Amino acid sequence: MPKIVDHELYRKELLRKSFDLFASKGYAAITMREIAQGLNVSTGTLYHYFPSKKELFMHLVEEITEENLSIASAELEGLETLEERLETIGKFLEKYEDVFIKQSFVMMDFYKHQDAKDMLESDMMRELEKRLEEVFKKCLGFYDPLLACFVDRFIDGLVMGKIWCNNIDFVEQLKLLGKMIRLYIDHEGIKSKY
Repeated sequence: MPKIVDHELYRKELLRKSFDLFASKGYAAITMREIAQGLNVSTGTLYHYFPSKKELFMHLVEEITEENLSIASAELEGLETLEERLETIGKFLEKYEDVFIKQSFVMMDFYKHQDAKDMLESDMMRELEKRLEEVFKKCLGFYDPLLACFVDRFIDGLVMGKIWCNNIDFVEQLKLLGKMIRLYIDHEGIKSKY
C-alpha cells in the first residue's frame, strides 16, 4: 500500500526545520542543496515544494508570522485592558526573546540581499501587512494605521535594542507604551475596544 502524505503538513514541517538552517548560516550563505541536506531530503523534493530559495524563505516568514500571531493571540485571550494586553505582549517577547533575535538577524540578512522595491511590491508581503493590521485591530482593540505602524516599529526597535545593549526590559517598555497609547487614544478620540 502506498504511503499517504499530507503535503501541506509536510511543507510546513520543511519550513519549520529550515528556520534553524537559515539562522545558523544566514540567507545569503546557504544554498538550496545545503538546505535539502540539512532537512534530510533530496534537492528535488525541496524544489517540488519551493521553486527557489527566495520562495522558501518568503513562505518561512509567512509561517513564522502566523505562528507568532497565533501564540500571542491565545495569550491575550480574556484580557480586558489595552495596558494588560501590551504588558502580556512584553512577556511574550521576553519568553521567546532568543527566537525573535534570530528572526531579526535572518530578516536583516535576507533584506540585505534583495531589491527593496521587489520586496515592497511582493504580494506575500502585502498579505502579511494586512494580517498584521487585522491582528492589531483584534489584539489591541483599535485600528489607526499610523498607530498600528508605530506599535509594530516600536516592538521591532525593542528587539533590536535587546541585540545591541541587552538592557531592554520588554515588559516595562510595553507597559509604558500602553500608558502612552491610552493618552493618545483618549486625546485623539479614537474608538477602542479595550
